[in-house]
Amino acid sequence: MSFERIAVIGLGKVGRLAATLLHEGGFEVVGVDAQLPVGDLPFKCRAGDITDTSVIGELLSSVEAVLSCLPYHLNIELARAAHLAGIHYFDLTEDVPTTNFIIELSKTARGLMAPQCGLAPGFVGIVGASLADGFDRCRSIRMRVGALPQHPTGLLGYAFNWSPEGVVNEYLNDCEVIEGGVRKLVSPMEWHETIYVGGVKLEAFTTSGGLGTMCDTMLGKVDNLDYKTMRYPGHMELMNFFFHELLMRDKRQLAGEILTNAKPPVDDDVVYVHVAAEGTINGSLRRKEFVRAYYPIEIAGARRTAIAWTTSASVVAVIEMVRDGLLPASGFLHQEHIPLEMFLKTPTGSLFKAGATSRD
Repeated sequence: MSFERIAVIGLGKVGRLAATLLHEGGFEVVGVDAQLPVGDLPFKCRAGDITDTSVIGELLSSVEAVLSCLPYHLNIELARAAHLAGIHYFDLTEDVPTTNFIIELSKTARGLMAPQCGLAPGFVGIVGASLADGFDRCRSIRMRVGALPQHPTGLLGYAFNWSPEGVVNEYLNDCEVIEGGVRKLVSPMEWHETIYVGGVKLEAFTTSGGLGTMCDTMLGKVDNLDYKTMRYPGHMELMNFFFHELLMRDKRQLAGEILTNAKPPVDDDVVYVHVAAEGTINGSLRRKEFVRAYYPIEIAGARRTAIAWTTSASVVAVIEMVRDGLLPASGFLHQEHIPLEMFLKTPTGSLFKAGATSRD
């Protein structure tokens, strides 16, 4: 079912760029936020209370799809409204309960329900599944992503270029893994390891949500599956102190405010992606890797941060594929079912080739 009219709800950096990419891709876009961005934008915009169900219901009646670029806790009501309207729904959430709710909605959906279309979960799962497909038997898939400042300062070595609500959620919620063929939950900010990407020393540790629905899909097919966040060395220990010894885990909103005030966003960022799979091919043990560093690039006449364009391009490429009939038009979309090569051939997915340095 081809479609053209799409609403983008939430016009922060990611929402504005996603709407711009959709507009450039031939979609008829309307952007909605409680407060409209300053400056000229190439797509239509309107102000509206995104928590008002009557406002959202009226808006969704005039489009064929909606993309949520809102904080995760606002997605359930928007997904419910999209389901009621019978239109396609896309979001960027890493929140597991939100996704589980959308999975239930998808069982009676007239349109496609596609959460988790960002960088992680999202693109990283597409890559992981692609690597695993190359083996006769896959024993492990390890996925690591880090969105970081290029020039870190201080002991944390971090900048909040992503939603503070999302980061705090990832650091505190339990993490799904498959270990030894058994699906289980493990604590966040554990399973510490050292990784090098292009000579840069990083640490990685468990965080919530990055696997999306891969534990459902890969159980029984892979022995070990996990996702970790990458940071500069020392970050995990300090965040464990902040959240657990100072008990900031009990004050999530305040924790996000403190951290964002201490480490505001930067323009010169980098997104590291390190995905590795191991298994057998014709009886021989092999390892395959997808390792990239993504930097800011120019899109639509403006310089875009690495985290903004990688996240926006991930979801827009998926939307392009749905429009073009390359993905299902109804039900639930598992990111790991999206073919990587097909994704990279879309107009927007091709940015992942243009904006990267790689070490294969």
